[in-house]
Amino acid sequence: MQADYAAGVDLDALLDGEGGAWRRASSEDLKLMGTPVGLQPTEAIRAAWMGKAIGAVHAARVAALHNGELLAVRLEWEDPSEDGQLGDTTAFADGAAVLFPAAPDAPLMTMGAPGAGVNAWYWRADEDGSGRHVVAEGLGTTRTLDRELVRSRGVWQQGRWRVVIARALRVRSDEPVAQLEPGGVTGFGVAIWEGGHGERAGVKAFSGDWRELRLAAGR
Repeated sequence: MQADYAAGVDLDALLDGEGGAWRRASSEDLKLMGTPVGLQPTEAIRAAWMGKAIGAVHAARVAALHNGELLAVRLEWEDPSEDGQLGDTTAFADGAAVLFPAAPDAPLMTMGAPGAGVNAWYWRADEDGSGRHVVAEGLGTTRTLDRELVRSRGVWQQGRWRVVIARALRVRSDEPVAQLEPGGVTGFGVAIWEGGHGERAGVKAFSGDWRELRLAAGR
């Protein structure tokens, strides 16, 4: 898949998933699978989900643009309910993330491994606008680095989410995060949480193995 070059398009325009910048962007449909119950990080979660279906969202349409400084990824998927609020312990918000390897051998299935991190740019419906910049180096190690670098915007209409998640191609960090550049190639993955299905943390749908994302060279 290619992240097309959008010269002169600013952050606000990139975050407008229905705007003109996206009209000619190439897209790809990704099949999603539920994370295996045996890979959930705690015994309590494994017991609670044993025998239940994980991964309510089965597919997502993905498109990407960059302006030479920022990469934006647009995700679209079907969801019959807009879950944008947290309530008691049985109410969870819809969420989505774009995942990148911070090291060439980082495994996506286990959210990285020691010394081979996975970097997630994470959106949640109850925190729309301010995304989370997340890293993980194995099951149960996910941690949020900040809520400033990643920007996001989501719109739910007629049973479908359209979410854009963006970050600078390169950032200053001592953490295992993705560093990207125009003309470069990276792996990427997608994860989606259906709050109405009780999904949160490691209970999610995701795209399985890494896919290839090529960033078009800037002009």
